[in-house]
Amino acid sequence: MVKKKKVKIIKKQFKSKENSSAEKVQKVLTYIPNFDKLIQGGFEKNSTNLVVGGAGSGKTIFAMQFVMGGIKKGEKCLYVTFEEKKDQFYKHMLQFGWNLEDYEKKGLFTFLEYAPLKVKTMLEEGGGSIENIILKNKISRVVIDSISSFALLFEKELEKKEAALALFNMINDWDCTSLLTLEEDVSSRDGLGSKSLEFEADSIVILYYAPDKKERHRYLEILKMRGTKHSTKMHKFDIAKTGVIVHGAR
Repeated sequence: MVKKKKVKIIKKQFKSKENSSAEKVQKVLTYIPNFDKLIQGGFEKNSTNLVVGGAGSGKTIFAMQFVMGGIKKGEKCLYVTFEEKKDQFYKHMLQFGWNLEDYEKKGLFTFLEYAPLKVKTMLEEGGGSIENIILKNKISRVVIDSISSFALLFEKELEKKEAALALFNMINDWDCTSLLTLEEDVSSRDGLGSKSLEFEADSIVILYYAPDKKERHRYLEILKMRGTKHSTKMHKFDIAKTGVIVHGAR
């Protein structure tokens, strides 16, 4: 009789520990329609997330929508790009109703053009100007679009892996929820070519722009998300006037 009581007590203690650890996981809503419900309420707070897709798949819009979700809730956000010019980018985003110039004046949005080589220098210096902006402005969401150019700076796979590890470690020290885009044509579900990035990211979302007869359709897949019971299905999505809208499973 006594032994049974002890077993029950131990089970109860174990269960309470599980519940307390689960409660500690804080989620950050992306505010992308129907996406958050696929990942149990958003990205994990202070996680580093990778969005992968080919040209025209919607990576930049997905990333910018994640930023806008934060801005509309009063969060301060940083958008780092290696490829876009500020005037052109701001003009393009207006078609979705996102007046970035206005948010910039309010101190909610910071746009930074950055050469891939500067990121390499930043890693060597341990933070640089991006880290200064994040700390000074109390940034909570960061987008780096895209890290494809950065990966090209390293020829050997070991160098890429070391650079990816250094980059992700640096981002983790910022205490921000970050989203990185990677241009890679992932036509199958067998994984990515950039294994070093795949290993270091807390989550990977793949965007497909697949041909079907005489037209293309957009699909989204959550390849992995640590600590989250995420959807394992393919979900169709569209790019509407308000941005990305995720639909039901394929």
